[in-house]
Amino acid sequence: MKDEVATTFDELILRGQTIRGIKLIKDTFGCSLQEALIFYHDRYRHLRETRPEDFAQSHEEYWKGFYS
Repeated sequence: MKDEVATTFDELILRGQTIRGIKLIKDTFGCSLQEALIFYHDRYRHLRETRPEDFAQSHEEYWKGFYS
């Protein structure tokens, strides 16, 4: 993943813009919705472990109302 796209993707995750993040992955890699969702969730977990202070919401608040 190019640095610019990776930075944008991480920022979308940190801001809780799940749909935009998944769309960015689908558009960048041409993958399925399921693959993009898995990629998003894996990166989310990584950022939660390495940059927890950068999230404005708790884990529970982050996923509230999102059903996949």
